[in-house]
Amino acid sequence: MLSSLDVALGGTLTTQGLSGAALVDAVTGLAYATLGDVSGSQDACETADIARTRLHRAGVEGELESIIVTTATQHLVTLQMERTGDPLLLCANVDRDRTNITWALRDLARHADDLLR
Repeated sequence: MLSSLDVALGGTLTTQGLSGAALVDAVTGLAYATLGDVSGSQDACETADIARTRLHRAGVEGELESIIVTTATQHLVTLQMERTGDPLLLCANVDRDRTNITWALRDLARHADDLLR
């Protein structure tokens, strides 16, 4: 039987070009749910921590919202989701040739809201 979290995460796969998604605890790296190919999301916590540290050192104010790492074939998207307690990361692998990254980010933000309900 699928949990409501699995169902909500499954909604992310309706985003064109998205091949996988994971919901990860931003502090521990524990994956609460994964679906599809999440190979690029394995180091999302470390990447987010490095980005936060480097941005802070550079004097950038505000919270980290997203990280997009682009390779020759895909975008590895990490969205930080604020909640009570430790933040969550929504990580997704998006095929560069099959999607528009702007539309993918819009869809992922909408799905992130659904995951927190």
